[in-house]
Amino acid sequence: MIKQRNSTDFKLKTDKTIFISSLLFLMVFTIPLLFWPEQSERYLNDLKIILEDNIGSVYQVLSIAVLLFALWMAFSRYGTIVLGTNNYNFSTFSWASMLFCAGVATGILYWGTIEWAYYLNTPPLGAEVGSKNAIELAATYGMFHWGVIGWAYYSVPAVALGYVYYVKKVPVLRISKACSRVLGKYTDGFIGKAIDVLFMIGLLGSTGTSMGLGTPMISAGVAKIFSIEDSLGLKLIVIFFCAIIFSISVYLGLGKGIKRLSKFNTISAFIFLALVFVVGPSAFILKMNINSLGLMVQDFVRMLTWTDPLSNSRFVEDWTIFYWAWWVAVGPFMGIFIAKISGGRSIKQIVIGTIVFGSLGCMLFYGILGNFALHLELSGQLSISEMVNNGNPAEAIVAVISSIVPGNNTVLILFCLMSVVFMATSFDSTSYTLASCATKRLPAEKDPSTWQRLFWAFTLIILPIALMYIGSLESLKIAVLISAFPLIFVYIILILSSYKNLKEHKI
Repeated sequence: MIKQRNSTDFKLKTDKTIFISSLLFLMVFTIPLLFWPEQSERYLNDLKIILEDNIGSVYQVLSIAVLLFALWMAFSRYGTIVLGTNNYNFSTFSWASMLFCAGVATGILYWGTIEWAYYLNTPPLGAEVGSKNAIELAATYGMFHWGVIGWAYYSVPAVALGYVYYVKKVPVLRISKACSRVLGKYTDGFIGKAIDVLFMIGLLGSTGTSMGLGTPMISAGVAKIFSIEDSLGLKLIVIFFCAIIFSISVYLGLGKGIKRLSKFNTISAFIFLALVFVVGPSAFILKMNINSLGLMVQDFVRMLTWTDPLSNSRFVEDWTIFYWAWWVAVGPFMGIFIAKISGGRSIKQIVIGTIVFGSLGCMLFYGILGNFALHLELSGQLSISEMVNNGNPAEAIVAVISSIVPGNNTVLILFCLMSVVFMATSFDSTSYTLASCATKRLPAEKDPSTWQRLFWAFTLIILPIALMYIGSLESLKIAVLISAFPLIFVYIILILSSYKNLKEHKI
C-alpha cells in the first residue's frame, strides 16, 4: 500500500518553471473572460471554427491510432510486463472506482441524461430529423463518444508513464519523462518543460469545462429543492462547497481520501441507476440498450471515420471532434493518475481494465438514465429537447431527475449529493496530479506536498467561474478545443517513445 502522508514534505521540491507557467496561462486565459466577456467569446468562437475546420480530421486519425496502439500494447508479448512489484497497490474494485470516477466527473451525469436531446434536431450519419433512425442514433451516439476511444486515450499515457515510473525507476510523474525516448537530451530542457506545461494547460482547460457544466446542474437542483432562485451567487456557493470537499479528500491522500470517496460514489451510482431502472420503463430501457449496443457494434467503423464531407451538418465538428479533443486534453492527466494507482498490474490489465471498466460504466449511465429521459420525451411527459434547445439544459436535467419519483425531492437530493461527490472524486485526483507534475522528484511511495495539493484544489475553480460568468456551452467547448490542440503532438511523441521503450524491453 502506498504511504499516504509525507513526513518529509520539505524534501519534495517544486518545479518553479512548470508551476509558474501554468499559473500565468490560467491568468491570461481567465482575466479577459471576466473583464471583456463578449469580445472574448467572439474571438474564441472564431478560433474554435478555425481549429474545427482545419484539424478536425486529425483528431479522428489520432483516435484510430491511439485505439490500435492501446490494443497492440495489451495483446502483444509486452502485455505481460508488470509495472512495479507483483502486489497490487489497490484492490481491483478500488482501482476501477478511482479511475472511473476520476475519468468522468459530473460530465457523465450531465451528458448521460440529455446528450440525446441535442442530437434529435441535428441527427448524425445523415438520418432524417424526427425519424425512428434518428432517435435510435441519438440514443447510441453518446455511448460511442464515451466509449472505447475515450478510455483508450486514457490507457496509452497510463502505460507510457507507468513503464517509465515503475520499470525504468524514473522518480518523476511527468509526461515529458514518458517522451524521453524521442526527446533524448531535450527531455530536461525547454522542450520537455514545454510539454509538461502544455499538459497542465490542457488539464486546467478541460477541468474548467467539466466544472462549468457540473456546477449549474447542481445549483439548479439545489434551487428546486429549496425553492430559491438559481443565481450566479448560488453557483459560486456550490463551486466553493465542492472545492472544500475535494480539498479535504486530496489532503488525506490516495488511500484515505480519494480511494474511499471513489468507492462510496461507485456504490451510490449503482444504487441510483438500479432505482431508475426499477421504477422507470424497464422494458423500454432494456430494449434501447440492446438496440444501441447493436448499432454501435454494427456502425463503429463508420462512426469513427465519418467526416460528413458533403452535407456539412457540423455534427462531427460540434460533437465528435469536441469529444475527441476532450479526451486528448484529459488523457495525460488520467495517464499520470492511473499510473500512480496501478503499481503491481500488467500492461494488459491496465489497458483492458481501463477500457472495459470505463466504457461499461458510461454505457450504464447513458443506457439507463439517458433512455429514461428519452422515454419521458417520447411519451409526452416532458419536452426535454425543447428545454435544451431553449438554453436550459440544467433545468432539463433537474426535471428528468424529479420525474423518477414524482412529487418527492428525495431522489433529487440524492442526485445532487452524488453529483457533488462525482465532482470531488474527479477534481481531488486532478489536484493530486497537478501537484505531482509540479514536483521535481516524487518517489513511488510518496504523495506530493500537502500545500501544493491544496493550492491546486482551489486554483481549479478559477476558470469555471469565468466560463460560468459567460454562461455559454460554446465557450466551454472552445476551452477544450484550444487547450487540447497542442497535446495532439504530445500524443504522437508519447506513442513513438512508448513503442521504442517496449521494443527494447527484455522479456
